Amino acid sequence: MKFERNSGILLHPTSLPDSPVCGSFGEPARVWLNELSASGIGVWQFLPLAPPDSFGSPYSSPSSFAFNPWFLDQNDLVRDGFLGNNLEKFSSENNYFDNRVDSQLANSRVKLLRSFLVDYWDKQNRSTQEEFERWCSKQFWLDDHSIFMELKIQNNDLPWWEWPDKYAVRDKKELLNWKKNNQRELLGHNLLQWHLDRQWKSIRKLAKNLGILLFGDVPFYVSKDSADVWSNRSLFSILTNSDTFFQSGVPPDYFSETGQLWGNPVYRWNRHKASNYRWWRKRISRHLEQVDFLRLDHFRALEAFWAIPGKDKTAENGFWLPSPGREILRLIKNDCSGLLPLVAEDLGLITSKVESLRDDYELVGMKILQFAFDGNLDNPYLPENIKNENWIVYTGTHDNSTSQGWWREMDQDRKEQIRERLLDYENFTSWELIRIGMETKAKLFVAPMQDLLNLDDSARLNKPGTIENNWTWRLSRNGMNIEEAIKKYGDLAKANKR
Repeated sequence: MKFERNSGILLHPTSLPDSPVCGSFGEPARVWLNELSASGIGVWQFLPLAPPDSFGSPYSSPSSFAFNPWFLDQNDLVRDGFLGNNLEKFSSENNYFDNRVDSQLANSRVKLLRSFLVDYWDKQNRSTQEEFERWCSKQFWLDDHSIFMELKIQNNDLPWWEWPDKYAVRDKKELLNWKKNNQRELLGHNLLQWHLDRQWKSIRKLAKNLGILLFGDVPFYVSKDSADVWSNRSLFSILTNSDTFFQSGVPPDYFSETGQLWGNPVYRWNRHKASNYRWWRKRISRHLEQVDFLRLDHFRALEAFWAIPGKDKTAENGFWLPSPGREILRLIKNDCSGLLPLVAEDLGLITSKVESLRDDYELVGMKILQFAFDGNLDNPYLPENIKNENWIVYTGTHDNSTSQGWWREMDQDRKEQIRERLLDYENFTSWELIRIGMETKAKLFVAPMQDLLNLDDSARLNKPGTIENNWTWRLSRNGMNIEEAIKKYGDLAKANKR
């Protein structure tokens, strides 16, 4: 992946300010991109743009090809003539601003939007309707997505394996009858995705005009309770009775005696191979339509994955199995005309084989400064050990404490190990880590927006292994000097020739 020495900010669209409920693909995103451009910031990084699970996580989505309907901008829909006279009712019920994302409110808003879009669809001109129909015909994933989402609604949000058998096993005749009786509902789901696609294309065009690269993210595994697994069961480790045969996770290590049990079904790689990895290639292609480059989460599983028996409650009894990473990357590289715009999330215990896979395909890896200062001079995250430019350096990611939170939790011995690197040890701020990262050789340095504002862990986006207060943090223009922080960041980037 080739681009100039650069700087970026990590901020998920849900966290964008100046919109009710959560950020959107409308004016909030346009204002954000213009603020980055004004300060010379060249990269906007965000998390997967897919619909989240019931806990708000975009890494366990019910549909890995779809956009999160929370991001649909109501004001742009009104401007473009898609909501008709429903605006007054919609605005009065949905003009609620808060500094946290409320998933219940977000879902209620989507339900209203979907209904209003369908109500007003017959009044659209024929050319608009034809444009929509052409778009739908090109989206191979859309039919399964919309059927799945509507069946979830009609079955009280139960997972698909608890639906009536005729729907759980996708009986063709039954599904055909159901589709005939639910055309209006399916139109609503399709319209949501079409409008999201339109609005995001507009954001992509603006970013390109401003010279800003969009940096996306794709999870390695998909949720068992997803349109992906429901419509492609043979590609996943699912038994005929819908139980999971092997599930995903990582083995026990220094941080966890029992390992991490994620619970997603692992891939049946032999089935993927038989189709020349078509599903994987389409998935990556779909994401690369939306961004300039893409972080592949849990990259190490492309070399080998930890397979855990399906009924186990911990990850202890898993074992390593090989993955066809080289075949997949070779095919994706061909699909991308010889240039792989992928970033390897290569954090954790990485073997030499994983490093070879990353390096042989010239993928950029990741370095986290919060992991660096443990007293070990060979620590690969230490700034002086980042010896070439083929890295992206972070203060921390969405899964880490904020840098201010990290410092407050650190014991005194470790603080002493970093003392000589700091300009003001007694009054530590996140800017100390930002400065250190900016000065490295890495081609790209990225900081979460929380660190630009020197916020503590009350602003943390996600704490792995917990379910409370995750994925809800938002930027606010009340009491946060957003423009000032971005300008300061841009000035530091310029000083470091980024």
